Amino acid sequence: MLIKLKSVLLLLAISSIGLSNLSAQKDVESNQDNKRLYKKLGFYDIRGTNSVDIAAGSTLITGDFPEPEFKVYFRLGYKRFITEHLGVSIAFNKYNLAFNETFNEGFVSFDFNLEYLMAPFSNISPYAYGGYSYNASSDFQTTGPKVQGGLGVEFIVFKKVGLEIFGEYNYVFSKKTSPIIQEENSISFLRLGLGLNLYFGGQKTKERLLEEVDTVIQSNIIK
Repeated sequence: MLIKLKSVLLLLAISSIGLSNLSAQKDVESNQDNKRLYKKLGFYDIRGTNSVDIAAGSTLITGDFPEPEFKVYFRLGYKRFITEHLGVSIAFNKYNLAFNETFNEGFVSFDFNLEYLMAPFSNISPYAYGGYSYNASSDFQTTGPKVQGGLGVEFIVFKKVGLEIFGEYNYVFSKKTSPIIQEENSISFLRLGLGLNLYFGGQKTKERLLEEVDTVIQSNIIK
């Protein structure tokens, strides 16, 4: 009888320890979920699901061109974030390429990019992007597809307002019958610039995240 009583007490003790560990594990998981949700909220506090950007800087043709010159470059774009890290963008660019005081022509491009924001919950975040573009001379007499890729850093200076500095490599595939520049079938150039990002949107997503946070908190209180 005494042995049976000891066995029952031992079984109850083991069960109690198991339930305590399970409860503690659930509390840890709830706290982790809570932290994750609050972290996501940080993105919508300082940024948003959409942004309009304006940028200006310089272009420099690369390759076997004598005495390349820096020329002015402008950009106007729109970006949509699919997740906090990943965004897609479209931009209109106006720029000039020049070298050796003998060549100075204007071009336009419509760029489509995929962008990865490395630290979306922070006020300072590096980012990388790349994509495909339609490139043409200003009069659209010569055209060619283009690919581009770049790196940059964004600084959130005010809520929903970011400043960025970036560098971008571009490669243009010219038509053999109508080359972009002289007899070249392809050219490459750099674009360096400073930009301003104006964020908006994401309010509904933020409200949904707040509801999830409240649910987790209420669940912890009930326990």
